[in-house]
Amino acid sequence: MNVKSVTKMAFQSILSNKMRTFLTMLGIIIGVFAVVVLISIGQGATSGVTESISSMGSNMISVSILGRNKSISFKDIHDFEKLEGIKSVTPVYTANATVKYDLNNTSVRITGGNENYMSINNYEIGSGRTISPIDVDYRNKVAVIGLTVAKDLFDGDSAINKDIYINGEKYTVVGVLEDKGSSIMGDNNEIVIVPVTTLMRQNNTNSITSITVQASSAEESAAAKKNVENYLLDYFEDEDSYRVFSQDEMLNTLNEVTGMLTAMLGGIAGISLLVGGIGIMNIMLVTVTERTREIGIRKAIGAGRSNILIQFLIESSVMSGVGGVIGAALGIAASYVISNMMNISYTVNVPVIMGAFVFSLAVGVFFGLYPANKASKLKPVDALRYE
Repeated sequence: MNVKSVTKMAFQSILSNKMRTFLTMLGIIIGVFAVVVLISIGQGATSGVTESISSMGSNMISVSILGRNKSISFKDIHDFEKLEGIKSVTPVYTANATVKYDLNNTSVRITGGNENYMSINNYEIGSGRTISPIDVDYRNKVAVIGLTVAKDLFDGDSAINKDIYINGEKYTVVGVLEDKGSSIMGDNNEIVIVPVTTLMRQNNTNSITSITVQASSAEESAAAKKNVENYLLDYFEDEDSYRVFSQDEMLNTLNEVTGMLTAMLGGIAGISLLVGGIGIMNIMLVTVTERTREIGIRKAIGAGRSNILIQFLIESSVMSGVGGVIGAALGIAASYVISNMMNISYTVNVPVIMGAFVFSLAVGVFFGLYPANKASKLKPVDALRYE
């Protein structure tokens, strides 16, 4: 009996009880589906976080001043720009506020910075102008707003030179940002930028506790970070008074965390594949028992042990393979839908899909081996006597 005949008989056996076959494959389908979805979403989230951090700006170094009564002066901010490898510096102060224009209002994040803030954070002016050094020095009440804020307040009308109220204080809109899109962190256009000195005075504070530094280039980023740390150590004489993070460090840390989570979720999903394999083995053992007389007849008319072994292995492999294909297809579709709902990037990850499919096929072969071996070892005389 050749392989073609054995394969044909295996498919006939699978199709003879479609409901049982489907239920047997269900564990594999769910397992592959879970692996593809969880790993794809995890990788999409990682990519989204990376894009979000990269969109903030390039070669950035973030400085946080810690502890009570610890801050840095505006005069000392300018000293940062004198450090080797530093291109520009901005103090940063943020606050949540209600912004009003006429009868329209919106709750938004207000960010205070100097004339360098927008260039460091990759913001481009769509119309009007940016924050100027004079605005910062004289605490002018001017604002640059994002597209979302402009649409919410002005309904498509020009916002330039219009007066808005931020927590009750009047500011004049001098610029509207270009569209910066959205990311996993939210709408990048939902922002209002004002002179840092103006916002700090409005909030009754003169303590600078957050600074963003831009290195001259990616190659000089590590050296620039070291220079900033040395300056702060001389300034505070205490390493616990500040924290310095480079953009690359943040990306690496986040990628490590999300990578571990993705691997863990993929491993958990992989367990369901093993459970599906156990289901295949159980059904195949039942099938061997049900078809004992058939096996005896086939052996009596000349079928060898290898023919029986191959037939049952083909049956288990086909069920796991087809289940893997269905699970992968459903996983791709679900990943696409979920990615759109979560607003994260999605690409078909061929290695993950192929890996899940091959693993499902291997599970089918492994868990089908024992029932197939048991069937092939049946003696024709004993099998024919089986009732």
